[in-house]
Amino acid sequence: MKSNKILFIFLFFIVQWGFSQTGTLRGFIYEKGSREPIVFGNIILKGTNYGAASDMNGFFTISNIKPGTYTASIQYIGYKTKELSVTIVKNQITTKKIYLEKTAVALEEVKISVERQEMRTQVHASIVKISSKQIKQIPSVGGEPDLAQYLQVIPGVVFTGDQGGQLYIRGGTPIQNKVLLDGMTVYNPFHSIGLFSVFDADIIRNVDVYTGGFSAKYGDRISSIMDIRMREGNFSKYKGKVSASPFGAKLMFEGPIARSKEPGGGGSSFIFSTKTSYLEQTSKLLYSYIDTGGLPFNYTDFYGKITLDAANGSKVNIYGFNFGDNVHYQALSDLNWRERGIGSNIIMVPSQSNALIKINVNYSDYGISLQSADNLPRSSTISGFNMGMENTYFIGKDQVDAGLDLQAFKTNFTFYNSVGRKLEQMENTTELGAYVRYKKTFNKLLFDPSIRLQYYASLSETSIEPRLGMKYLMSKKVRVKFAGGYYTQNLISASSDRDVMNLFYGFLSGPENLPKEFNGKPVTSKLQKAWHAISGVEYDINSKFELNVEGYYKYFPQLTNINRNKIFDDNGDNSDQPDFLKKDYIIEQGDAYGVDFLLKYNFKKWYIWAVYSLGYSHRFDGYQTYPPHFDRRHNINLLATYTFGADLNWQVSARWNFGSGFPFTPTQGEYEQLSFSSISENYVSANGDIGFVYADLNSGRQPTYHRLDITLKHWIEFLNESRLEFNLSVTNIYNRQNIFYFDRLTHQQVNQLPFMPSLGLNYKF
Repeated sequence: MKSNKILFIFLFFIVQWGFSQTGTLRGFIYEKGSREPIVFGNIILKGTNYGAASDMNGFFTISNIKPGTYTASIQYIGYKTKELSVTIVKNQITTKKIYLEKTAVALEEVKISVERQEMRTQVHASIVKISSKQIKQIPSVGGEPDLAQYLQVIPGVVFTGDQGGQLYIRGGTPIQNKVLLDGMTVYNPFHSIGLFSVFDADIIRNVDVYTGGFSAKYGDRISSIMDIRMREGNFSKYKGKVSASPFGAKLMFEGPIARSKEPGGGGSSFIFSTKTSYLEQTSKLLYSYIDTGGLPFNYTDFYGKITLDAANGSKVNIYGFNFGDNVHYQALSDLNWRERGIGSNIIMVPSQSNALIKINVNYSDYGISLQSADNLPRSSTISGFNMGMENTYFIGKDQVDAGLDLQAFKTNFTFYNSVGRKLEQMENTTELGAYVRYKKTFNKLLFDPSIRLQYYASLSETSIEPRLGMKYLMSKKVRVKFAGGYYTQNLISASSDRDVMNLFYGFLSGPENLPKEFNGKPVTSKLQKAWHAISGVEYDINSKFELNVEGYYKYFPQLTNINRNKIFDDNGDNSDQPDFLKKDYIIEQGDAYGVDFLLKYNFKKWYIWAVYSLGYSHRFDGYQTYPPHFDRRHNINLLATYTFGADLNWQVSARWNFGSGFPFTPTQGEYEQLSFSSISENYVSANGDIGFVYADLNSGRQPTYHRLDITLKHWIEFLNESRLEFNLSVTNIYNRQNIFYFDRLTHQQVNQLPFMPSLGLNYKF
């Protein structure tokens, strides 16, 4: 703690020295009317080299300015340029709230886009930034655009299926991918029908997907981060949207609570969204050719946020959500999960400090239960709170972030493995993290080192985790980048990574019942661990084309997995049995490596996105090396959107996905398996069940996967800024029979979703 105090004192004096003889201009850039933050808006002091860009909160700061009066010019693509006079006073901070109006003239060509300018000032290795507008440019299966459908086209992402499928990011399993919603951890972001997430695309402000090499700001995950921020409600008008399709319906409503009495003054707003699926009911009528009993997917989601905005730019957000999923597979299982949360995040702008303070406090609760045909109940819950504080200091063009975060949660888990052995755990866990990050610009070199200190109280382990990001601007068009570091985590999944289909998705904190040795060496840590190394090249081919190439390597020196082979209790009577037959969990090692190519074209009426990923994943359990079931060698995504018509109110979009086959374990033979449930059982006359002789683990490959989805939209604009939209979408337009699951007993193949048309209608007001 003493060292932390010294660090903060050191940073304080650096900041004070930085503007002791100069002044600072800071503030926020908003859209006029809605008061939504404008991200990466540019502000310059005309006739000088002073300038800055706004962050995701719309916040900007320009320090070390010589005292005097300047003309500030604020620019953002699609908005009218605004100029205002500002007076800089020595040793003082001048604060401004700036509102930009949308331009009435469409910009047909932008030579230097906001995105490209950001790529030249931020490292951004192994990150994909997503906006609500981009989500709406892909085919919207079921009528409504959804983040889950967009994530499937990101480089390095593998999606294992429409029904019960999960996302695997550059060799990382779902439990190794952290999902944050306004700073709160979301434990299950996707519904059982993999086309839909729990997030409403209409109220998403931005999504940052880190597929590896993320900075020390994020902890307790070893593969990837998905940071989702929802926008705030409109501060001046009441607006909303109603939509319906055979898949489900949605309602969104927003508006002011208390309007500002003067320009730049404080105010408050709200936003609310709910969506539900009734596919199980409508599919019996419209899609009975798939399953006469209907598609068994139902969900209901609620999200709401209240925002209080102060005159100086300080802000308080209070939000909550309730997400739920209900699946009823005939003669197979009933799955139910529910996730609830309430939280707040605060942005503080101290009056005489060149800093920005962010605070968040959240509580969430997640529970899942599965009733299978074997009548063995499975359940898992995780509940607790997390809180954090981050101070951002601006020193000229450089930036220092220092933060603390604390999370405490309780896990309760009951599970039966494939041979009926019961696994259970109840654990209280506390984790404390602290980090420092320094972003420095050396002419053409962007240098972004950081370090994280993570303490796992339940395991009595401390982890020191260095991270590094760099980018070198070789020219105006070419940039090379690198990111990497060390990562640890405590949570593990309540289902085995070896299972192809995981309906039950629960959580456990770091387990105690681990093998004493792995690969001939003693096990001294209970953490899961990873090292990342990512390098790449960004090339602006011209004003319309962009190419991004990244190679990556992830090494997992220690992974924890459910032991599917446990048949003995771990007690004195079985002391002579090997650990892999009696421990609840096993230890594995692994790696993942590959290269991703992304080509983007965005000009006038066209938006094109082409992705090719080549990837390899391996696991070693101490006895054998095998490819995990998500090891897809080749993955191609082609996306195209075209806007047309005299009034540009028609849009057609198409997405084609191709993937090489997933690994699976072939059946080599069948035999009669006797249970010997009684000592007097006559094995000569008894009738047994069918047993299977398996080949080597995941030594076979499924057929290739490919599918084409298309959406056609037409909308009518009204004078009162309302809009009526009709959309026609078709999933799997050429009806490819992509395998989902094969029943070894009945020899029946269950396929992914077939040809499914859908007609939707939505009205914005």
